Amino acid sequence: MADNGNLLAEQRRALILDEVRRRGGVRVNELTRRLNVSDMTIRRDLDALAKVGAIEKVHGGAVPVEEARTHEPGFEAKSSLELSAKEEIARAAAALVTPGSAIALSGGTTTFALAQHLVTVGQLTVVTNSVRVADVFERAQRQGEAGGTTVVLTGGVRTPSDSLVGPVADRAIRSLHFDLLFLGTHGLSPEAGLSTPNLAEAETNRNFVASARRVVVVADHTKWGVVGLSTFAELAEVDTWVTDAALDDDAAESAREYVRELVLA
Repeated sequence: MADNGNLLAEQRRALILDEVRRRGGVRVNELTRRLNVSDMTIRRDLDALAKVGAIEKVHGGAVPVEEARTHEPGFEAKSSLELSAKEEIARAAAALVTPGSAIALSGGTTTFALAQHLVTVGQLTVVTNSVRVADVFERAQRQGEAGGTTVVLTGGVRTPSDSLVGPVADRAIRSLHFDLLFLGTHGLSPEAGLSTPNLAEAETNRNFVASARRVVVVADHTKWGVVGLSTFAELAEVDTWVTDAALDDDAAESAREYVRELVLA
């Protein structure tokens, strides 16, 4: 981690979170030296990360949170993490979309960021099971943007991440066909593929994958190696993984053995 007293709070917290995960724990005095900020600043950063469940504070520092494979964070908790990475991923993924396409966006905070870049593309047919994504396009249409775009919200039962899942969502998705699917995921790994803690969401995502001509996963580097309760796709089913440049070289090399294309935004 580089010494930089001018880092934004978001960037600093992302560095702290990476260090906690990589080393299995950090101490406050180590972070103050490495980031060239005050003890109070680091403690505020640790408080913020602990509040959203990203770390566990211990005396003098922090350690990773040991989450059950069935733990599903809410949308608000996830939306505060890796903001810069999600923005870069969203910008790169949006470049894959051409006007007039039929696309699908699954639920998630990264697909939510992507939706905000797609409102100006125009003439899209957007199918989504995300209440948040649908709201982005609805607001844009009220403001006279998203010209000619049609939005189809699948319906279904709402999850903690504000996705709609279950039989109603599954039937709607199975009846449609997409040029591009942009898929968020709780985790991805060579052994478990793409996975989620939510069994119903796994089934809905399987239907998304089956209905898409091209599957694009949008997930930041912290998702690599994470395994949820239920696998909904193998890595070999992924045409493109758009992630951020913080993905380490070993992970990138491993991912390229499975996915057809790796894009480091």
